[in-house]
Amino acid sequence: MHKGRKRLNELLLDYNLIDAKDVSRALALHHKKGGQLATILVEEGFVKEEDIVNCFCRYLNIPPINLSKFKGREEIIKIIPEHVARHYRLICVSQTGNMLTVAMSDPLNVLAIDDIKALTGYDITPVVAPLNDISTAIDRFYHHKEEAKASGSLGDLVKEISDEDIQIVKEQEQIDIGEVIRSSSEAPIVKMIDALIAEALIKRASDIHIEPYETDIRIRYRIDGSLSEAVRLPKKVQNAITARLKIMSNMDITQRLIPQDGRFKVKLEEKEVDFRVSVLPISFGEKVVMRALDKANLSIGLEVLGFLPEALDAFQYAVSRPYGMILVTGPTGSGKSTTLYSVLNKLNLPERNIITVEDPVEYQVEGITQVQVKPDIGLNFSQALRSILRQNPDVLMVGEIRDFETADIAVKAALTGALLLSTLHTNDAPGAITRLIDMGVEPFLIASSIIAVAAQRLARKICPDCKEPYKVPQSVLDRLELHLDSSEVTVYRGRGCGKCGKSGYRGRFALLEIMVVNDEIRSMVMQRCSSDEIKRYARSKLHMSSLRDTGIKKFLDGQTTLEEVLRVTSKE
Repeated sequence: MHKGRKRLNELLLDYNLIDAKDVSRALALHHKKGGQLATILVEEGFVKEEDIVNCFCRYLNIPPINLSKFKGREEIIKIIPEHVARHYRLICVSQTGNMLTVAMSDPLNVLAIDDIKALTGYDITPVVAPLNDISTAIDRFYHHKEEAKASGSLGDLVKEISDEDIQIVKEQEQIDIGEVIRSSSEAPIVKMIDALIAEALIKRASDIHIEPYETDIRIRYRIDGSLSEAVRLPKKVQNAITARLKIMSNMDITQRLIPQDGRFKVKLEEKEVDFRVSVLPISFGEKVVMRALDKANLSIGLEVLGFLPEALDAFQYAVSRPYGMILVTGPTGSGKSTTLYSVLNKLNLPERNIITVEDPVEYQVEGITQVQVKPDIGLNFSQALRSILRQNPDVLMVGEIRDFETADIAVKAALTGALLLSTLHTNDAPGAITRLIDMGVEPFLIASSIIAVAAQRLARKICPDCKEPYKVPQSVLDRLELHLDSSEVTVYRGRGCGKCGKSGYRGRFALLEIMVVNDEIRSMVMQRCSSDEIKRYARSKLHMSSLRDTGIKKFLDGQTTLEEVLRVTSKE
């Protein structure tokens, strides 16, 4: 083993394969674009791929391998899971005893070797192969994945499409619609979109962003709430990709100067996922954002959302009431819709008439009547809600209370025999009450109708595959006023591995603050007490755990990190 191993750029300089000026340019591009330095060096023409392979072989004294004629055993190759192989650009070529021989494009990647060793339990012997050969081998041997069968690696598709004769159309120029439709239906474009969607789903992305710039197109995925770049595409495919997505989403492909919305459905490995699509005209074309709506979220029970035990009991009691108003508050993207759909799933029984009014309808749910608001024809939340009340509902769900009229009708509906669920944008549970008063709803109506408010945020979970314990400094515990001895407290963090994309986090859960409204709070509402006064009472007398309190408990339980709790919650 080499101590203090050199980096690839240093090796290339040592072996006179590149000059210092080109190294600086390559490192600047690497910092800007991300990805692997070796890929940038080859793509930008600084060095040849065989130079990099020979460089690694010479420095580490390890052999190269020719994967073009490689005939491996599938059961050995798949000792390393596909997503790990694709992430680190490597493939297992043989196994002898407790030793795996692994072809790598970057054998200096100690993190990759350590992760594979921890994941498989085998010792690792690296050999070197060109990146393109590894990508081809991965596609050949991990053939069960839909995107591999359909299209090969994303990088190969980019190269294939780059050679297509598709004309760039500037914003002010006239588009040949027939040509755009033709090019959007050609195999490379279809494969590219299929591969993007498949990769996003495998990586658990909630959104796909397709962003046109002056010289290229940036693709980003939102995973666990954070955006990260997936790939850059050549500018010449922009119109074909946008047209293809518009066709899939039943949009008007001739309209390029107005925003459009649509949706489509995909099936990947027996799993159906709806996509909600938004197209927005911007400076360099049309930006497309696709939101993945996984129906598996509908079956999530309240008990796994993230409630503390006492908060879960309180919320389930509120949900079991025959009438009244339950509000879920939080910023956009905090999981309010998932919580409401979980409640609807619990209440969705044949003897109940459940009606929702949404903008847009995110999930189609069997057994529930769902209404899409259409403001352009006058069907807003308040108008839809007024009509729904004549449909004899048992349970109503209003996507969001945005104005006085909707709030007033919702409150009165909750007083006339229906259980009403809705959302508001407030920072905490007590703030929902004062927000309704600020909208103009009479305090006596609020006091009579509201039965519970849940405030929530989404926090990232520590990745279970790289979770490691550590001792938190005593000063941190003291600053949080936890009155604990650091020597007796073990907390956890994620080291970062292939399964979590080196972030240390994988998946999210809800932090919830539940305030059940009792007679004292109703009296405070009637007296127009401030949200701070209501909060102090709820915490001191009802023992309501705040969002920060809940997060700290999850941190001490080893579910998330302190940094994550402080990021998503505010100081009391």
